[in-house]
Amino acid sequence: MAPRILVAGGAGFIGAATTAHLLARGDEVVVLDNLSTGHADAIPAGATLIEASIGDRAAVASLLSSFKPDACIDFAGLIATGESMEQPGRYFATNVGETLVFLDALIAAGVEKFVFSSSAAVYGEPQFLPIPETHRTAPTSVYGATKLHIEEALSWMARQGTLQYAALRYFNAAGGSPQAIERHAVETHLIPLALAAAAGDAPTLRLFGDDYPTPDGTCIRDYVHVEDLATAHLAALAALDRGTKESVVNLGSGKGFSNKEVLEGIERVTGLPVPVVVAARRAGDPAVLVASNELAREVLGWVPVKSALDQLLGDAWAAYRVLNHG
Repeated sequence: MAPRILVAGGAGFIGAATTAHLLARGDEVVVLDNLSTGHADAIPAGATLIEASIGDRAAVASLLSSFKPDACIDFAGLIATGESMEQPGRYFATNVGETLVFLDALIAAGVEKFVFSSSAAVYGEPQFLPIPETHRTAPTSVYGATKLHIEEALSWMARQGTLQYAALRYFNAAGGSPQAIERHAVETHLIPLALAAAAGDAPTLRLFGDDYPTPDGTCIRDYVHVEDLATAHLAALAALDRGTKESVVNLGSGKGFSNKEVLEGIERVTGLPVPVVVAARRAGDPAVLVASNELAREVLGWVPVKSALDQLLGDAWAAYRVLNHG
């Protein structure tokens, strides 16, 4: 019998990419998504969509009773760092409150294997680079704090024997494919905003801060291709199947690029200039975030293969043109 996987938030960028990989290997997949930020047309053919929130106790209980998943991957939640600083109550209610309701329902239904979409935002300002999983956690944003709260809850649940889990700390998801196109109702991510500005589909790009303590004054980030992230989730499920009780791993390329370097790369792969105006720093943004991915290699057997900058930007540009220009 094919594995039955519940994908919460599977109508989003990374969720849709991972769903496509699960289906390709023959899994039976149900996507649970309230479509508040996801897109129904992003869900690959072959997956079943249940339109509901993970915090809807009745809907989740009904789904778990009928589908009986072997494991769950949870991408659901709010993800905008700047917005989280403006709406902390909403972020804690959604990312913490609803996720805890969801976990209680999964445990009650006997679903013991759980892969959680976490974030490098749990680290805050790094004390040293690259950042290993043993680095102290000190979030500088409400978003990062919400992810850390769930990681802590998962650790207690695992120690009490109620579930096995893998928490995957993403660095900056990017890239794209025909199955996964980055699009948000309110876009806050550098690469899609810069692509839109280069294409003339959006106003001049606002670059948040050029006075950081970095070589060119702009933030440095570790970008990882969405297809590489998708394969990591399958590897995490395999680790849980092997009996791994608890793991927290970074998912990053291990290399950092400044915002200015990313914009130069976009001009290189598109052949178009990116109009830019410098704005004030955005609250909650650390200066540098670059992953050590050694533990992911060791625990998951995961190696990023598509995350070189120009490939990642080229794939993001190709996906952007499919979405916006047919």
